[in-house]
Amino acid sequence: MNASPTHRDLAAWREAMRLVKIIYRETANFPKEEVFGLTAQIRRSAISIPSNIAEGAARNTSGELMQFLGIACGSLAELETQLELSVELGYLNPEANAISLTSRVGMLVRLLRKSLRDSTR
Repeated sequence: MNASPTHRDLAAWREAMRLVKIIYRETANFPKEEVFGLTAQIRRSAISIPSNIAEGAARNTSGELMQFLGIACGSLAELETQLELSVELGYLNPEANAISLTSRVGMLVRLLRKSLRDSTR
């Protein structure tokens, strides 16, 4: 008997988890004075993305999942802003993996939201 699908079955969640690990690596060398500032905020935003996908997927309805995917999209927008600022401050290379993976995760979350919206019509 197969187990019910969970958040672990969602590509958006898996890629968001990968993003968190990359964020931790790429922010490790940020200036020490940013440990409680920008570094911590970037990490919180990144962690929020897979956490909200998982929480939404664990809920009982697709409407609740949609709500949590919306929160994940908000965290993605925060993260994009913080990474852009990090580039402008010279803390992060414009070609950093985190930047391209943030775009990919955003695309996957938006596609999942669209798929859910389309299936409820």
